[in-house]
Amino acid sequence: MATPTPAFSAGDVRDLAGAGFDEVVDTRRAVHARPELSHVETRTTTTVRDRLSSLGLDELPCPTPTGAVYRVRGGKPGRTVLLRADIDALPLLEEVDVPWRSRVDGVMHACGHDGHTAILLGVAAMLAARAESLPGSYVLLFQPAEEDLADPGAPHMVRGGVLDVPRPDRMVSLHLATLLATGLIGARAGVAMSSAQFFRVTIAGRGGHGSLAGRDGNVVLAVSALSSLLPAVVEGLEFEDIQCACSAGVIRAGTVSNVVPRTALLEGTIRTFTEEQRATTLDRLHDACAQVVRDFAVEVDTELPDPVPAVVNDAAAVDAWREACTPLLGADRVIELPPMPPSDDVSWFLRSVPGVHFFVGAAPGRRMPPMHHAPDFSIDEESLRVGMESMAATAVRLARPG
Repeated sequence: MATPTPAFSAGDVRDLAGAGFDEVVDTRRAVHARPELSHVETRTTTTVRDRLSSLGLDELPCPTPTGAVYRVRGGKPGRTVLLRADIDALPLLEEVDVPWRSRVDGVMHACGHDGHTAILLGVAAMLAARAESLPGSYVLLFQPAEEDLADPGAPHMVRGGVLDVPRPDRMVSLHLATLLATGLIGARAGVAMSSAQFFRVTIAGRGGHGSLAGRDGNVVLAVSALSSLLPAVVEGLEFEDIQCACSAGVIRAGTVSNVVPRTALLEGTIRTFTEEQRATTLDRLHDACAQVVRDFAVEVDTELPDPVPAVVNDAAAVDAWREACTPLLGADRVIELPPMPPSDDVSWFLRSVPGVHFFVGAAPGRRMPPMHHAPDFSIDEESLRVGMESMAATAVRLARPG
């Protein structure tokens, strides 16, 4: 007698992903054309809810105004697995001329979250199609505001009880990566991505006429000096040969050329991998601010909200990911990555639920790949198929009992 084919074999996964691929591409393009900033992802949330409701899935309470949580119930005993995707965009003006380019001035999906949303919707359909034969259950979580480092969405969801009922036993999440060739996926056990500390520094001085401006009380000179001191905040700090980072993303001062303003603003981030490194960098940041106070006779106020923790993958979950994805892609395409300097607030979920956050290659063609968070960002849409296959297979593998 022939051995029966498993209900979620590699061939079955490929067939299901292939059947839903065109719809996933269409969804990604529709979400890309109508991007929404952190905390106001209302249209995207409606798209998600409409699609998952049409599959007949159970809607679970969502503790945030935007985002959604649904469940696929498997027909066999097993673990509860959380599958997470982020849904927000960035305040950038898109430069890529494609039919589905952003139709919202100054807002674009420049990090692949449109792809993450579409992939998880595709995976939901794959799991729903085989639900009766699958182990465990699958919580599909669409998270808002990953890009808002000052007020990220993940801790709001965790503090709102999204992990309480049902309580996930394992989790899986992914991120498209244009610096990785399409067809490759990568992860690592342990510390996989940095922690991110957002900081805001407000500098106050006396201001006045530009023709009478000197050094003392000049907030423009002070904020410029502070920005030049930021590289020293992380000097000599690295983790497994990966350098920590400190950078400014916002500097604001003044409105006209002949007036020195009374206030200036600098916002930036510090990326570290350990708590000891973070403590060192904060001490150095405070020292840099104190130096500016001394040198320019200004006042400085520093805001430091809770950091986004480092992403730490569970070793057993990474092993399960590799075991699930190798038959799909081949061992040479399932690779181990070094620690990554960017951060991701998926770390808030991984602090409570053992899991794996992995990267899916999405380099668009043979040219120099575009950087994430840049106005020319784009992806190879074939990566969506790879993402669907690898995420679905990993989720089912994690759901197996024992």
